[in-house]
Amino acid sequence: MPYSSEEKDWLEREWAFRAWGRAGLLSTDDYRQVLAWEAEAVPMEVVVSALNAFFDRREKRDKPRTFVALKHLDRDVAKAVKLREALLRAGPALDAGRGWEQVQAPLRGDPAAKAAFEAWQRLRAAAPSPESAGYLDHHDREREARAALLALAEATLGPAAEALRTELRQRLEAADMKEGSLVWKRAWTHHWARQLATAWGLPLEGS
Repeated sequence: MPYSSEEKDWLEREWAFRAWGRAGLLSTDDYRQVLAWEAEAVPMEVVVSALNAFFDRREKRDKPRTFVALKHLDRDVAKAVKLREALLRAGPALDAGRGWEQVQAPLRGDPAAKAAFEAWQRLRAAAPSPESAGYLDHHDREREARAALLALAEATLGPAAEALRTELRQRLEAADMKEGSLVWKRAWTHHWARQLATAWGLPLEGS
């Protein structure tokens, strides 16, 4: 399936941010690489995941290469494709996109938001038992993934988000909560997520 214009825009934004730190355009060779991945039916979320893995690794090097191009991501894309195939073979328990169809537009059409939702769902599905040594670390990563999804949902609301924030602030003040206190912060996080879920139809139940 061909990449949508939104998916291509997403890749360009991620590339500009990680490669240049500012708005930038893909080169002709970069577009050829995009076409190659498109011909192989590589999902765009896999490409973007590989892009971030590449630059995360690059930032740890003392002397990273100065010239970077999309073709340098090919090994990371191949690894991401294999991982995705393994997850799909794992069965319906890891159908990370299940429930996204109920989300309202335009958030539903945002590939970055869908990828964030799926990343969070995969972490939820792989949660270890509370007795596990890695439970707290996994819980933190799951919470961060959920926060990333909610940040995209909030940003997509645009100016309408301010009215919701004002309403929630008034509700918490009416409940005699002191702004900035731990109780306020926990209540705000909980109820703000619920407001965003209601606004977009996000399936956050049970989280």
